[in-house]
Amino acid sequence: MTIRALVFRILLLTCSDAKAFYSPSPPAKHKQRRGFGVLLSGAVGLYNIGLSCCINSLLQSFLMNRYFTSILRRINVPHGTAERNASVPYQMLLLLESMQRAKGKSVRPFDLFYCLSHHGVRLFVVHDASEVYYKIWNLLKDQIANTDLVKSYFYKAEKKTFIIVVLYRELISVLENSLHCFFRPEQLTKENMCHCGRCNKKTSHMIKISYLPRMLTLHLIRFRSKDGSRTRKITHSLAFPPELDFSQILTLEQYQPDPKKKNDGLYDLFAVIAHSGPADFGHYCAYIWSLTESKWYCFNDSSVCEVRKPGSTGDGLTQS
Repeated sequence: MTIRALVFRILLLTCSDAKAFYSPSPPAKHKQRRGFGVLLSGAVGLYNIGLSCCINSLLQSFLMNRYFTSILRRINVPHGTAERNASVPYQMLLLLESMQRAKGKSVRPFDLFYCLSHHGVRLFVVHDASEVYYKIWNLLKDQIANTDLVKSYFYKAEKKTFIIVVLYRELISVLENSLHCFFRPEQLTKENMCHCGRCNKKTSHMIKISYLPRMLTLHLIRFRSKDGSRTRKITHSLAFPPELDFSQILTLEQYQPDPKKKNDGLYDLFAVIAHSGPADFGHYCAYIWSLTESKWYCFNDSSVCEVRKPGSTGDGLTQS
């Protein structure tokens, strides 16, 4: 099993058309209640509906995140039936309510899947977790009608509050080393040098960060293809910490911590999206920290079980 994505939260140590198979249920009336955003009935699974393990794992990482569910709590509910059926944030809100009310161990997310299929995320298709993550994230950002809410949670001073860092795992066994390589100042030479429109010269460049987000997603590249050969999966072990401190990764030239923020740049591991099997198929599950219960859970579609804290990944996920 290999890691597809790591989600860190700051300061918290973070076929065919599906319509052929079902139709959306009548929209429920939204009633906000105390404790909304917390799964009152404990960790609840999602049934696999048409190769949906990838979507299920990502949805669990969203809905177990109290910071994200606080966004859902404040959305403007669409007026018309068609608008509600096509609204990803509203359908996620209804799914969360359904999980709250669940008497069993799992629920069937039919309506949300129908909504996602309407936007191109189809069932009975083998998805890539990073592509689905980008798709859902952009749909959420674009469909939340409350402009102030979008600016407050998705952007801050026109800078993204959620960012994704793409990392290549090959030949690197520790996550921090991979981040060091990603942010390392790069001395470009000859034809590889960047062209500066201001001085009309080629120059070197360095990655600088003006603002660190509340939520950080690290995308670990696990597929490689060379010279048109068959795509292969990178399966060697990668150790990752329960806590990530960017002050130990970025130089002062790359990032100036905000003195008004306590522990600025300090993140805690919140979720791990893992993939098992070959590059062209396989199965996804999610390891997620429950803030309300102070426990780690493995969400494997409709099966949910308590696990120890994940610590590294290779052919098998190591828990420490």
